Amino acid sequence: MSALRIKNFAQVAAFACIFAAAASTGAAAGDLLYALKIGVLAHDVPDLWSGFQVERNAADINIEAQFAAAWALPWGAVRPVIGGSINTRGDTSNGYIDARWQGDCPSGLFFGLGLGAAIHDGETGGPGSDPDKKWLGSRVLFHIPMEVGYHLDEHSDVSVYFEHMSNAYTQKYNEGMDRIGLRYGYRF
Repeated sequence: MSALRIKNFAQVAAFACIFAAAASTGAAAGDLLYALKIGVLAHDVPDLWSGFQVERNAADINIEAQFAAAWALPWGAVRPVIGGSINTRGDTSNGYIDARWQGDCPSGLFFGLGLGAAIHDGETGGPGSDPDKKWLGSRVLFHIPMEVGYHLDEHSDVSVYFEHMSNAYTQKYNEGMDRIGLRYGYRF
């Protein structure tokens, strides 16, 4: 197993352990956390916001903590969120922090939309950059997540999650990256 795959496996294993430990603490975690989410996303999906694919097809493991502190609005609440998407083949991974709005319907459906910042380990572009990687222009990018899901019961939900990251044309290179997939959430 290559050193890069070992590093990625170690990252995924560490996040999974944190997720499991936090979920098992129950009420104590509920004072700090609103929800923990974990999912599998398709990496660098073409024909979405960024428009094209450069990096290889792969699965990304997405792990996220949504905090209990919230700014309540009549149609939902805005919460701070921290998370990351780890590529399983050694391509671009990222960590992010967002302000996330979520609206919950009486039917169990929910919708989420956010804005924040991501930091990544991919290419920024220019001389010496790998042409088989997305050239993202800068190390820190805008992070825009969208989510549509359904609350299965008091604690569990499933959702379709999309995330886009780019520098919004503030740099010379701005190829952007999109991921989409399924997530499971545990609410405290």
